[in-house]
Amino acid sequence: MRFRSLLLIVVLSLPARALHAQQQPPADFVPVDQAPPGEQIPAMPLLGLAYGFIWVGLLGYVWSIARRLKTVETELSELEGRK
Repeated sequence: MRFRSLLLIVVLSLPARALHAQQQPPADFVPVDQAPPGEQIPAMPLLGLAYGFIWVGLLGYVWSIARRLKTVETELSELEGRK
């Protein structure tokens, strides 16, 4: 039992040791906030485009489900009318 506890402590402490052993960035590394304005990517247009793409896809999916549901309801009402 004591061996299992010790093993558990060792295994759980490995990720903490890995965080401390991270490599230093290369000498030519430039943080984003210090990059020249021409090399920065404009985030807002890309974010708007991504959200727009998701909304168009979601609305298309809902429209497709509604259209198929209407077809099923029509077929069901035809079957109920045959009785």
